[in-house]
Amino acid sequence: MTYLDVSPMTVSLRTRPEEFDLKNRWLRHNPSRHCFKFEPSGHVTIRAGCDCAFLMIHPDQERELTDSYRSWLVNYWRPLEINREFASHFRGRSRLRRALIAFAAWLHRRLTLQDDKGYPAEVIYPAS
Repeated sequence: MTYLDVSPMTVSLRTRPEEFDLKNRWLRHNPSRHCFKFEPSGHVTIRAGCDCAFLMIHPDQERELTDSYRSWLVNYWRPLEINREFASHFRGRSRLRRALIAFAAWLHRRLTLQDDKGYPAEVIYPAS
């Protein structure tokens, strides 16, 4: 059986954690627009607008990806949320300034989205 090689995502979670965010318990990779749901059992569900979602993840890679996600959650996402919450306690900004900052953040996310090319073809990502 052919499996989806998720090693590029595992590397990306470690090396470019800012490319990911969480929305409604789905991990989103903003440049590719792929979404991943991690079940407590370790199963990973993929949502994608391309054929990436048609292949299953090999169980060994699924465990490794789940471990990488949990590490990302603990070491990147949770501290980011805590710092945002802490900063909100001292926010004295006007509504206009908050709206402009929110717009700039939205624009940044939109501009970092890449088209549906995915990863460059000339780069080979070996399986772990």
